[in-house]
Amino acid sequence: MKFMKLGSKPDSFQTDGNNVSSQFITRSITMCRYVASELATDIILIVGDVKFYLHKFPLLSKSSRLQKLVVTTNEENTDEVQISDIPARCAAEYLEMHEAIEKGNLIYKIDVFLTSSIFRSWKDSIIVLQTTKSFLPLSEDLKVVSNCIDSIATKACVDVSKVDWSYTYNRKKLPEENENDPNWNGVRNRLVPKDWWVEDLCELEIDLYKRVLMIIKAKRIVSNDVIGAALKAYAYRRLPGFSKGMIQSGDMIKHESIVDTIVRLLPAEKGCVSCSFLLKLLKASILMDSGEMAKGELIRRIGQQLEEASVNDLLIRASEEETTMYDVSTVQKIVQEFLMQDQNAEIESLEDSHEPQETRKPGILSDASKLMVAKLIDGYLAEISKDANLPLSNFVDLAEMVSDISRPAHDGLYRAIDMYLKEHPGISKSERKRICKLMDCKKLSVDACMHAVQNERLPLRVVVQVLFFEQVRAAASSGSSTPDLPKGIKELNSGSHGSSRSATTNTEEDWDAVATAEELKALKGELASLRLANGVGGSERNGNGDGKSNVDKAAISKMKGLLKSKKIFTKLWSSKGGQGENSGSDSSDSLGSANPEEVKSTPSRNRRHSVS
Repeated sequence: MKFMKLGSKPDSFQTDGNNVSSQFITRSITMCRYVASELATDIILIVGDVKFYLHKFPLLSKSSRLQKLVVTTNEENTDEVQISDIPARCAAEYLEMHEAIEKGNLIYKIDVFLTSSIFRSWKDSIIVLQTTKSFLPLSEDLKVVSNCIDSIATKACVDVSKVDWSYTYNRKKLPEENENDPNWNGVRNRLVPKDWWVEDLCELEIDLYKRVLMIIKAKRIVSNDVIGAALKAYAYRRLPGFSKGMIQSGDMIKHESIVDTIVRLLPAEKGCVSCSFLLKLLKASILMDSGEMAKGELIRRIGQQLEEASVNDLLIRASEEETTMYDVSTVQKIVQEFLMQDQNAEIESLEDSHEPQETRKPGILSDASKLMVAKLIDGYLAEISKDANLPLSNFVDLAEMVSDISRPAHDGLYRAIDMYLKEHPGISKSERKRICKLMDCKKLSVDACMHAVQNERLPLRVVVQVLFFEQVRAAASSGSSTPDLPKGIKELNSGSHGSSRSATTNTEEDWDAVATAEELKALKGELASLRLANGVGGSERNGNGDGKSNVDKAAISKMKGLLKSKKIFTKLWSSKGGQGENSGSDSSDSLGSANPEEVKSTPSRNRRHSVS
């Protein structure tokens, strides 16, 4: 017996009664076939839109299901048998081609073939697993799915020295592959990377991918770093636009499922994936409005390794309903998680230790990590300050969260403050005072001081503070004794961090009184001796004397003019009838009067350039 194509010459495909069923399974899924035989056909099998003219005996001797179907057709006086669908291994089960019908039947042969060939092949196992989805739940009941998954997971966990099959791996060539290895002896011994399997698994749909990864993780053989690399590769492959921190249009429900699944599959170990990758997942989760559980888990993980992030990573777009450009509240939650690590460590120390307080261990956060996060937030504040709709409270609240982190310099914070003042010129005097209190003028670098003394956006008292502290620094650098601070400056820069004027127990005479003649004389002597061009901030440090010395002379000249005005100093160092606010991080006490009307900038101030 042989089959031939409809409307074409008979081909060379031959079969006999013993293997007609397997050949039928193979050929029936490709095209219409007829039997070329001396014997007339006595049964018609209809599969989809294709009719097969066949003989009953070789089919009925192997298939219990066909026996039942033929009985039904005989009762209906027809020779046509309708079969709606024939899958691969599932076809044998569908046709009930068991060993009880005939020894060595199709089910047995296919099982042997799958075990000895398909499941021993890396890529064939993946291909077969992909096809099983079309035949659920039968393929699941027959354990074809689970056997494929077990085969793939087992191979992914083998020692790399035993990997001798082909796989997909797009990466830079190794030194020995370029023949640049000094130890290369002419014999190419290809090194198999630990994550050799991650790209091939990206071909699987998320539900199958999840099951494979769960088994790989359960075996506890593959490192968490490799698991993290696999999840990252899958996200980049399956989420369009993910590398740019966004999700392009498509099946958003499917994309949300991918993100949620990846979050659940993340190893518990800190650092198995980068902070940048976690923030991309968070952006995608927020964009697709994923569940709070997934977003909360990502925020917790990001907070644990926040020092690794960049400013661009933190720029999370706000929802369309918001008036602001960026989602600042989420960043505040992340920073809170970062800071909570120390607090949690202290709580655990209290619970597990009965040691006295002075001998308790410090938090788990290193000073270096804290400093990196403080600088990160300074840079983030400078970026979000460009948003004209950003409320001052968002800026101040976030800055104050890292205020307890000691920083050697406040240049980054000054830049952020200056950017906010530049983009929000309409804020009130009290708001200007509030934001400037975040900064410690004593911690500005020479360059920042040079800029600040020319910055007309700063309150005048801040400029005076900067000038004075630069003078103190210059005196210390030249070996001169640091001059005694006048009473007004002492009060302006007291280290009480807001307690001196805001506390009800303090007398208000010092704040309400005008500066005495002795104080003005002392201040005049201190400021008149300022020589930035020849001091710490001059050309000897920066190697660029001409440009900066002119700026210094202008600043000194301006200060001499200010010294002549007792009225200005009265406004700078006295506060009549008002109480000040608490100062911010590492800051001097109060940068100005509590009365907004008393910190008006002078119209006569010269135009100054911006640090932004």
